[in-house]
Amino acid sequence: MGCTFSGLNALYDAVNGGGDVWINENRFRIVRQLGEGGFAYVYLVKEVITDTSASRGLSSKLKDLTFLSDDGTYAMKKVLIQNNEQLELVREEIRVSSLFTHPNLLPLLDHAIIKVKATQEQSWKHEAYLLFPVHLDGTLLDNTTAMKAKKEFFTTLDVLHIFRQLCAGLKHMHSSDPPYAHNDVKPGNVLITHRKGQAPLAILMDFGSARPARRQIRSRTEALQLQEWASEHCSAPYRAPELWDCPSQCDIDERTDIWSLGCTLYAIMYGISPFEYALGEAGGSLQLAVVNAQIKWPAGPKPPYPDTLHQFVTWMLQPQPTVRPRIDDIIIHVDKLISKYS
Repeated sequence: MGCTFSGLNALYDAVNGGGDVWINENRFRIVRQLGEGGFAYVYLVKEVITDTSASRGLSSKLKDLTFLSDDGTYAMKKVLIQNNEQLELVREEIRVSSLFTHPNLLPLLDHAIIKVKATQEQSWKHEAYLLFPVHLDGTLLDNTTAMKAKKEFFTTLDVLHIFRQLCAGLKHMHSSDPPYAHNDVKPGNVLITHRKGQAPLAILMDFGSARPARRQIRSRTEALQLQEWASEHCSAPYRAPELWDCPSQCDIDERTDIWSLGCTLYAIMYGISPFEYALGEAGGSLQLAVVNAQIKWPAGPKPPYPDTLHQFVTWMLQPQPTVRPRIDDIIIHVDKLISKYS
C-alpha cells in the first residue's frame, strides 16, 4: 500500500482519472502526479473554493489550522482497492494515522472511501482518497540519492538534526497507550523540507504498517506468521533481525523500530542501508548480513563523519533486541551529540 512522493516532475496520467476530485464536501483539482507504488498513486492537488461552494472548504474541517496550506495545495493519495483484505488495510491505515498528532509525523487531514462499479477495464471495487500536507522537496531517499550522484553529504549537524526529528516522531508513537511501532522506518518514508538557515525539516510518513508494538510469540506457528507479515510490510534492508528469524518463544516490542532507526541514521550519512552491500556480493545474503549485524562503513565526506556517529549506529544495531536501547535513551544521546558538535 505504501507509495513514495518521488518523481516530482512526473506529469499526471489521464488514464488514472483527471479533473476534479471530491473528498467528502471539499473539492480538489489535480495538478500533477507525484508518485506511485502498488495500487496507490499520489497527486499534487489544489483546493477549489467558489463563491457558490456549500462548504467553507477544508479550513472548516481542520482542528489544527497550522496544517492549512497557504496556497491551497495538498498531497492526495488515491488507493485502488480490489478486495476486502485491501479494504481493511486501508481502513487500518486511516485509523492509525488518526491516532497521532505530532510535528514530525505526517497528519491525515481528510479521507474518503467510495464504492466504484467494476468494469471490464477496472477490477477494483472501492477507491480511497487520503489527503495530506504536501512537501515538494521529496523524501530523504530522493535527497540522499541526488546528493550521492553529486558526491555531496549532509553536514554532521544536519545529520543529527534530521535524526533527532525522526526520534521525536517515533517517541510519540512509542509513548502511546498501547505503544505503537511504525514498522517501516526508512528514508523513503521520511519527507524532507529544506529551510534557509536551518536544518531540513523531517517528517515520518506512511502508517500502513504501524501496529501495536508489543506482541508475545509462544509457538513456531506464531513466529512464522510474524515473519510472513514482516516480509510483506517491513522493507528488507531496514528490517530488524527478530523479524527475519523470529524465535518460537520471545517478546517483540517497539525496539524493532530502533533497529530501523539505526539503519536510517547510517542512510542519512551514506545514502544506503548498512546491509545493502550484501546484495552486490557474489553469494551475498542480505538476511545473513542483518542477522549477524555485519556493518560495512563506506568512504564518507572529507572530513569524514566522527567516530561517535558510527558508534551511535552500532549501539542501535544490536542483533539481540533485549540489549538494544529504547527511544528515550536514543534521544538523550543524540541531544548530547548535537551539543557537542554545535
